[in-house]
Amino acid sequence: MPNAKIILSSILALTLVFASAQQQAVKRTGLSVDFYGDTLVLGSFQSLQPFTILSVDAVNNFYEEVNYSASFKAIIQTLTAYKEKHLLNDWFYYQLVRTAVELVSPKAENYYRYTLVKWYLMMQSGYGTTVSISGNKLLLYIQSDEPVIEVPYHFLNSKQYVCLNYHDYGAIDFEKEKFTSINVPQGSEAKPFSYKVTRLPNFNLSNYQVKELKFDFYQQEYNFKILLNRQVQKIFANYPVVDYADYFNIPLSKTTYNSLIPLLRENVKKMNQKNGVDYLMRFARYAFAFETDTKVFGKEKRLSPEQTLLHDYSDCEDRAAFFFFLVKEIYNLPMIALAYPEHITIAVKFNKPIGNPIIYKGSPYWVCEATPQKQDLKVGQGIPALQNTAYSVVYEYKP
Repeated sequence: MPNAKIILSSILALTLVFASAQQQAVKRTGLSVDFYGDTLVLGSFQSLQPFTILSVDAVNNFYEEVNYSASFKAIIQTLTAYKEKHLLNDWFYYQLVRTAVELVSPKAENYYRYTLVKWYLMMQSGYGTTVSISGNKLLLYIQSDEPVIEVPYHFLNSKQYVCLNYHDYGAIDFEKEKFTSINVPQGSEAKPFSYKVTRLPNFNLSNYQVKELKFDFYQQEYNFKILLNRQVQKIFANYPVVDYADYFNIPLSKTTYNSLIPLLRENVKKMNQKNGVDYLMRFARYAFAFETDTKVFGKEKRLSPEQTLLHDYSDCEDRAAFFFFLVKEIYNLPMIALAYPEHITIAVKFNKPIGNPIIYKGSPYWVCEATPQKQDLKVGQGIPALQNTAYSVVYEYKP
């Protein structure tokens, strides 16, 4: 007959385990998400079991568990309602989901569970999603019709699915390592995910800091004190290399815009159009130090205008996008982006001819080189070494 002390010890141990599980559940109740100054209350939430074995059956069982959870349905309603109210672009909605999941199922606590919760929330938010597994790797894909560079993708039922968490693994040899795709019924109404960013969130003013910029415009020094928010770097940390049409049209946040664009408008208001564009070109050229993406980030990365303002270094693509944004906002002139094998620049269509143009679709454009060169290039002057090099027009802007 078992010793009474042993039985008592066993009961006590089980009680402690049960109490610990209850405490874990308590830690997941009454959660609130801080999303760039806004607070979203997720309500009560029951803790999920640890996800330790990565297999098709385990993923399907996880889906069945969360699909019958009233807590998850409430979370999805809260997140999608916020998205609709604040007109979040898909990329920012995904950042909101990531922020919520970090509270519900922290990444450091259990990576598989964290990734699968994101998968489920994005799926139930109306996006087409899949997950793929191989050994100890779990990849999350989302259906998108847009071209995305340097990120893995695959096709399912003739639709493109782009990987959302490839950055967590660094590099995967897909020729040697075969993945098994796991799909669950999602309905025919699933919408494609868009990487287009047409507006930034209204960040809390307390999160902005002042950055000083200066440059010379024909022996006169101009100084700026710009309000910038470091959270923008976090938002775009894993943003992929997208099509030029999307990348060139990423806006500034409202506060940063209001700290910069009115000043530039004031400085060019007495200049003619050519001199004003020259002023903007030299601002983009000389207000920042030049460095390649490979040296700064270790990979290709296209910075939005606000990221260019935030970073101390930028390359030709970043400056081209920044200059394009400034000309679009202040003069709203037609422009084209010229891509050479190792360089990109902008050409502007002025209201009056100013010299020897390049002709595109029957219209004249003048190169405005926003990247520093060995010689001081003026409006209409391209890089001499590229004079006989073929280029392609990768983006055309028509006001």
